[in-house]
Amino acid sequence: MVAPLPPHAPRLRIGLYGGSFNPPHAGHRHVSLVALRRLRLDRLWWIVTPGNPLKDPRGLPPAAERIAAAEALARHPRIAVTGFEEAIGTRYTVDTLAYLRRRAPDIHFVWIMGADSLATFHRWRGWRRIATLMPMAVIDRPGWTLRAMRSRAAVALAPYRIPESEAPSLADGDPPAWVYLHGPRSALSSTALRARNETFANFRAATTLKS
Repeated sequence: MVAPLPPHAPRLRIGLYGGSFNPPHAGHRHVSLVALRRLRLDRLWWIVTPGNPLKDPRGLPPAAERIAAAEALARHPRIAVTGFEEAIGTRYTVDTLAYLRRRAPDIHFVWIMGADSLATFHRWRGWRRIATLMPMAVIDRPGWTLRAMRSRAAVALAPYRIPESEAPSLADGDPPAWVYLHGPRSALSSTALRARNETFANFRAATTLKS
């Protein structure tokens, strides 16, 4: 199936940042702005997934709701929000990236992920192939620096890591290639926000019952 993609043109440098965005938060925007600046990208796409295969899908809001919330948060002329994965029926990142490579072979794509994702990257289906499909950039996150760099995937891909000083050239390079970007970090996470909202909702319900 040919799915609608955000506007693009040959030779553009486009970052891909995937996730459930449940909910989207300022940390997502922070990572995106870091990637746009440090990698000198032309555009960045937030790919709102139908669901993370490694997480429990129960309670996950419909993709349309999460896309609308992500669009409201992004508020940046170079950040586009897309839910094309649902249209093409992919559940795994490796299939999504392979689709994009076939669909837009002239685009210089870069896969963007946080350090917490690198720590568990070896659990992703086809993670070694993902590394060969397009360059990758890992954005540092509080509490994950050492765990990420000691992870199975980081050790296996160590020969292909480039210095941070060469980050602007990453999009133009051939995979496998990746960079670890340090700098100001955001501690926000969707998991923590959901837990906080649930706690607040439970507190409100208990207070209402007592009143």
